[in-house]
Amino acid sequence: MIPYILHVALLISVCLLFYKLLLQRETFYRLNRLILISCLCLSFILPCISIPQNWALTNQQVIAPDEINTHTPAFTKVEDYANPSNINQSSQTRQAQNNLLAETPQKEPLVQRILHWAFYIYWIGVAAFGLNFLLQLFVLLYQAYTKPVIKDGRFRIVELDGNKAPCSFANNIFINPSKYDWDTYNQVLLHEKIHIQQGHSLDILIAEIVLIFQWFNPFAWLYRKELENNLEFLTDDAVLDNNIEKQSYQESLLKVSAPHLSLGITTNYNQSLLKKRILMMNAKKSSIRIMWKYFFLAPLLVCLVCGLNNTIAYSQAAKNKKDDNTSSHIHQSGNRATEGSWFATIKKEKIRIEFRSDDDDHNWSNSTDFMLNEFPSLPRTQKGDFTLTREAGSILFNGKFDDDQGYGHYKFSSNKDFADFLSKQGITDMEESDLFSFFIVNVKKDYVEMLHRNGYKDVSKNELISMAALKVDEPYIQMWKQNGYKDLSPNELVSGKALNIDNAYVSEIRKAGYKDLSFNQLISFKAQHITGEYINSLQKAKLKDGKSSDENVLPDPNQLSAYKAMNIDSSYIRSFEAVGYHDIPYNELTTMKALHITPEFVKGFQEMGYKDISVNSLASLKSMNVNKDFIKSFNDIGYSKIPLNDLVTLKSLHITPEYVKSFQALGFKSIELNDLIPLKSLDITPEYINGFKKLGFTDISLKELPGLKSTGVTPEYVTSMREKGFKSNDLNKYMRLKTAFE
Repeated sequence: MIPYILHVALLISVCLLFYKLLLQRETFYRLNRLILISCLCLSFILPCISIPQNWALTNQQVIAPDEINTHTPAFTKVEDYANPSNINQSSQTRQAQNNLLAETPQKEPLVQRILHWAFYIYWIGVAAFGLNFLLQLFVLLYQAYTKPVIKDGRFRIVELDGNKAPCSFANNIFINPSKYDWDTYNQVLLHEKIHIQQGHSLDILIAEIVLIFQWFNPFAWLYRKELENNLEFLTDDAVLDNNIEKQSYQESLLKVSAPHLSLGITTNYNQSLLKKRILMMNAKKSSIRIMWKYFFLAPLLVCLVCGLNNTIAYSQAAKNKKDDNTSSHIHQSGNRATEGSWFATIKKEKIRIEFRSDDDDHNWSNSTDFMLNEFPSLPRTQKGDFTLTREAGSILFNGKFDDDQGYGHYKFSSNKDFADFLSKQGITDMEESDLFSFFIVNVKKDYVEMLHRNGYKDVSKNELISMAALKVDEPYIQMWKQNGYKDLSPNELVSGKALNIDNAYVSEIRKAGYKDLSFNQLISFKAQHITGEYINSLQKAKLKDGKSSDENVLPDPNQLSAYKAMNIDSSYIRSFEAVGYHDIPYNELTTMKALHITPEFVKGFQEMGYKDISVNSLASLKSMNVNKDFIKSFNDIGYSKIPLNDLVTLKSLHITPEYVKSFQALGFKSIELNDLIPLKSLDITPEYINGFKKLGFTDISLKELPGLKSTGVTPEYVTSMREKGFKSNDLNKYMRLKTAFE
């Protein structure tokens, strides 16, 4: 999606256009003020809202928070809950991600540099405008507390000197009393007092803060101006409601005109919009019947949100875990509350219980599904006790149920025998909260013994919780061993289970030709949704590796992951057969896909007479945005069948037909394109040549110009030498002279 700050800029721009088209001329000034401020605030808030996928107006692929990494979100989630430090231990999935990233083409260096500098330029601008804002505040406060002051109730009238326009900020009115007669002075004070009473300084401050972060957005500057204009209209309207004669007030506005404007963060008489203010004072009041205009704002904002905002989605791995009772229940063991409140909902044969901590300092909650038959009797009519017992301990519930809803208090008590058993198995340092975690995922003694029986004798408590939560059982462990993966770590087993890698998937990938994949590569395949069908479709498209003449050579597993990540499939490969590209090596396909080279792009060159273009040439042409129209523009001025390399050079130097025509207009009719390259590289222009012609050098050739420019010989230099007595009609002598004295 678009970056946040540009998203905000777009919303501000749209809101401004809406205001100027529909609301600007209406006299509902208070409502307009509310709309203007609300839109500014919403422009910063709305981009942070995620919307449901079915609300989105664009066909975007949203990655759920759990799928930020290439691998299974379920694995990361379990490890997070059990012990955040274990995230660093998932080396097998991180290696798969690194392999994928290593094979995925990166952005062009130019694009990276532009983004890099844009980032720094933006924050430099923010710093500059922020300092300017603080400087204005300092100047205002300095004036407010160093100049003579007259207190008028809540108002502080700060007396200025010089020819400065009156203004106000907070509860301060800045004015030079000696500049105005008594009636004008009173009207000025009334005007500024209304600004203060209605809190207009806050509106201006909000607009100024917005400008700090939106300094690059011209619409933000216009928005601030419209906001200030509306405040002036609102204040003028309030002044006239105080029995002030309209003509007298308008004459006062003209008298207050001053060349020295006030600071930007103040409210003032703003003489630049004086004519508009007078027009609005004389305008007919808007009818209530045009209020329909204001109701268009809400659907407009909703459309913008649905069209621009991120959507909420969930990863495939999360869906695989949806039926797992403990998919969202394993929190860091040290933070699990063993006593607190419970809230339950009965759904068919299951009961979902939400556990909540009563400790405000350590807020905690989770939800866990249990089978209803684990609770033989539930208190239905009045409060009562009921217990759930497992090998790790028991929970005493106190509360009652109304129909399918229940609530009350719970307390967990651990089983000392179970803790002793774990200690004998090498799982030590168990706390009450750790045993509560074992209770929630229902870790049993026979499960620990099964792990020991299969070679997992040094499993930590966090690994044990993760394996039990994802139901890594004996058949699953044996499945991996039977497939040749005999020494998988607990974390690797959890990763495979979270991604739902089973025997059928391993067999499917092997049948497709990948018989010796490492566990990391298999994880990467599953995370990228690579299937046997996808692999077979690439083979049917006669994929080659670029090194062997044999068809149907399978790509390296890491390359295949990059293929899938870039959405290269058989249809993309076959689409190039229509333009003569058969058996494209996979490394070249990756380049073509990364640069968005399409069959239509190739057809454009074929129509201009370029056949059998290599992929490397296509990549160069595409990266420089050389296309059919660019070639045709040179054909139109007599340059046909330009070599592809020359086209790239012309484009990179920004040599255009117009540039060529500018030299033809000087009499250079038969210009070789190779002659233009040094001219453009040295920024030689027709103006440079005309300078020499005016000095009498009418027979200058294009081949002489690079030498002149590179040595610093200019028409101005020739003129200065002639004034000093060195007169020659040979430009080569000026070159030797320039070289000798440099």
